[in-house]
Amino acid sequence: MERARLHVLLVEDDAKLARLTRDYLEQHELTVTTVADGNSAIREGMRSDIDVIVLDLMLPGRDGFDVCRQIRSKSHVPIIAVTARVEVADRVLGLELGADDYMTKPFSARELLARIQAVARRAQGRAGPEDQMRVGRLSLDMASLSATLDGRELSLTSYEFALLRVLAENAGRVLSRERLLELAKGNADEAFDRSIDVRISRLRQKLGDDPRHPVLLKTVRGSGYLLNPKAELPETVEAKETAEPKGPPEHKE
Repeated sequence: MERARLHVLLVEDDAKLARLTRDYLEQHELTVTTVADGNSAIREGMRSDIDVIVLDLMLPGRDGFDVCRQIRSKSHVPIIAVTARVEVADRVLGLELGADDYMTKPFSARELLARIQAVARRAQGRAGPEDQMRVGRLSLDMASLSATLDGRELSLTSYEFALLRVLAENAGRVLSRERLLELAKGNADEAFDRSIDVRISRLRQKLGDDPRHPVLLKTVRGSGYLLNPKAELPETVEAKETAEPKGPPEHKE
């Protein structure tokens, strides 16, 4: 059976760069749709046949940050954010809005192709005998890239799921930033500019973990992160206390 070609939505207002990038990707057997403005990006990005979006953040009019926010609110399609700006704040904001990866211009077309293929693999998943995993109160489905906590479905990007899967597979063990990125197939630069911390923070928020005093996804200062399989979030603790029978109050003479 012939493998289906990946369909990439390329959002780029620089016509020459868009043409060169499209030609390179098509030479490597990808299908590419190009648009040059934010409204068109949102419309095309909602199509069910789009596998990956390569999104220039610095678009005229409706910028890429707003486009990313709008698409992510309704779709889990992988998004690679691209910009000529190198400030860490821009990268962090893009990740906070739900981008799965981030590249700065000028970039290598070969590297872009590799990143497109990587985020697509994460999003599509791979079927196998270990498609289901349960760690404490967490359940992960590798085939559908979905996760639940106490039966509540978590809304995760493909990269957030990849991180959670790595943490779950190593539950109770401390993983350094570098090791996390290696196992989740992320960009090694993120270990140094702390973008990985932003991703962990977003993951904690979706898990309902207290960011100041996390009990499920813990920070081990100077070492990295670990997933605590025996963690009890506040709701569970309160429910347990409510369920425990209490004796009558003591009366003092």
